[in-house]
Amino acid sequence: MTEITTHVLDTAAGRPAAGIPVSLHEQDEDGGWHELGAAVTDADGRVPALADVGPGLYRLVLATATPFFDEVVVTFRAGAEDGEHLHIPLLLSPYGYSVYRGS
Repeated sequence: MTEITTHVLDTAAGRPAAGIPVSLHEQDEDGGWHELGAAVTDADGRVPALADVGPGLYRLVLATATPFFDEVVVTFRAGAEDGEHLHIPLLLSPYGYSVYRGS
């Protein structure tokens, strides 16, 4: 299984983004999506563990509610490596964002 975690940093304010709702969804065989888990970022902007997943296509939905971006959706593929950890940080500002595969 692969552990999924995330971290949101408010780059405009220079601090973690607390209170951001986050949900993790898996694509099913019919191409639809179903929710696997949901959480809210803590005071450090982190969600320590959303779910443990197997190989497949997933999306992380972050309800950012900036003046321009209502939400950020990150679609990614989890591999077959058992015990893998996928950390997906989001660097957020009012009019831009960046995501990457963290460690």
